[in-house]
Amino acid sequence: MHWNPEEPEIAPHTSPTFQVDLRGLVDLLSHHLYSSPRVYLRELLQNAVDALTARRALDPDAPATVRIHADGTTLRITDTGIGLTETDVHTLLATIGRSSKRDTTHGLETARTEFLGQFGIGLLACFVVAAEIRVVSRSARTPDAPPVEWRAHDDGSYTVTPLHHTAHPEPGTTVHLTARPGTTDWLTHDHALTLARHYGNLLPHDIRVGQERVAGAPAVWDRAFPSPEDRRTALAGHCRETLGFTPLDAIELDVPLAGLRGVAYVLPSQVSPAHRAGHRVHLKGMLLTERADGLLPDWAFFLRCVLDTDTLRPTASRESLYEDEALAAVREALGRAVRDWLAGLAASEPERLRRLLSVHHLGVKSLARHDDGILAAMLPWLPFETTDGQLSLDEFARRHPVVHFTRTVEEFRQVAAIAAAQGIGVVNGGHTYDCALVERLPSVLPGTLAAELDADTVTDRLDPVAPDDELALTGFLSAARATLDPLDCDVVLRAYRPLTLPALLLDAREGRHEQARAEAAEQADDLWAGILGSLRGSAPRARLVLNHHSPLVRRISALDDPRLTATAVEALYGQALLMARRPLRPADNALLDRTFLGLLDRSVRPRPGGSAHAADPAPEHPSGEDR
Repeated sequence: MHWNPEEPEIAPHTSPTFQVDLRGLVDLLSHHLYSSPRVYLRELLQNAVDALTARRALDPDAPATVRIHADGTTLRITDTGIGLTETDVHTLLATIGRSSKRDTTHGLETARTEFLGQFGIGLLACFVVAAEIRVVSRSARTPDAPPVEWRAHDDGSYTVTPLHHTAHPEPGTTVHLTARPGTTDWLTHDHALTLARHYGNLLPHDIRVGQERVAGAPAVWDRAFPSPEDRRTALAGHCRETLGFTPLDAIELDVPLAGLRGVAYVLPSQVSPAHRAGHRVHLKGMLLTERADGLLPDWAFFLRCVLDTDTLRPTASRESLYEDEALAAVREALGRAVRDWLAGLAASEPERLRRLLSVHHLGVKSLARHDDGILAAMLPWLPFETTDGQLSLDEFARRHPVVHFTRTVEEFRQVAAIAAAQGIGVVNGGHTYDCALVERLPSVLPGTLAAELDADTVTDRLDPVAPDDELALTGFLSAARATLDPLDCDVVLRAYRPLTLPALLLDAREGRHEQARAEAAEQADDLWAGILGSLRGSAPRARLVLNHHSPLVRRISALDDPRLTATAVEALYGQALLMARRPLRPADNALLDRTFLGLLDRSVRPRPGGSAHAADPAPEHPSGEDR
């Protein structure tokens, strides 16, 4: 639309009207409202189907056919619909945005909800491929009226001409398109056939391109099959043909109140919760979009749908769904349908459920976070990483009266080996959704206790060392604490199994956060260093728990060389740090380099008066166990 500067000055109290620059409007439609020129055929099909709907509202026995012919330079589409009178042409085709489907003056209000399009701009979309649009129509409502021709060009000009009755002997409409330069490929027979099948394969009418039928067959979910297995095979074939993958399973969806039927297909491979694959949505049989979002709850990210609906509202471009209360209600109803399907699998088809959970347990866990019924039904099936291996929470709770859990993967790795040796059952809650599910376990398994496992709990479960033995090692422990004090790490002595684990590094989340804050403060400028310094807390320090049962720790504690003792303690710290799989700080990397090179230097240093030698054989452990 534009204002014409050549117009004379407008007199007071007059109401000027906007003019339309059709070239600008075509550019708006082709580059902004619609995603591709291919929508021109969808708009033609939509108008034809709406015309058939309007005529059937007046005459239920009227023919309902659409015929398309294309040769590369022209395209012709003929329908047996309601048709137009000369007055209709002037009122509707010549007024942008005017549509009989939103107009109660044409006697079609009873059928309005059955129409596909209601925005009055569909025919103009054809200008993205056509230089000229010619419409010849004869009205079924006034059969005595002569046919009328509307001929429009992409410069905005048009003519309306009454024709002889022989020009269109039967009620209906024929639209002729003449290709614009550079758009002839869009008007070939093959391209028209592909687009008609793409957009209209679920339409309930006899629609043909040339002699090839592209619509009229029932949707796969509305067909009858000899057996459930045949039905699953047909659905899998439909998914391959429509979406391009073989589904792991299929969920049939039927929401009568929303006039919705279709199928949700389970993706064959694992996807991220952030994955938002678009769904294929048809509106009364006409393809609306292949990228519909917000149709399913967020937790159903492992599904892709093909649906047909009667009630959801499209946007003006007809390429997405309008977010309103109806869409929210459909989303909730589809979520319930998927929940019911999962509960049904758990009750009667465990093998299908196992197959699903082996790939998409993350999606089911996401649902179970907010649904106690699904959590209870899935407890025997959902896998969790535990100190007893991969187990369901149901089985794990039977083995351990208290279900301990960690909140991070790091914490689980720190304590897994030692907790298992001490008989403490621990679930790794660091994986997505797992911590929230373990915390809700007592609500669905009465009598079960769930408790977070921290460093103090692990340390308290380890055996204390006899006072005399610890007193004898006072000097060694003091030297070890002095060595690790610059790393904000304390040293304690305990007795635990396995004997092959000489040291265990334990720290709480608060301690790690404090270390991260201190590191950031060291690398920040004065302003940020001051801000970070003000956040300094009193977090507990990390602890290196030395194993008094370990032969290696006993040998190190007996060393009489202070420098070698310090290097050996640093090596124990470094090995425990690596076992915990924690991110290494610059100071940790420097320590690992220093201890490796220090021990290597000691091992190859020549003896006085002798050659380089390997470390002396270590004495046997008092119990007889070798190192």
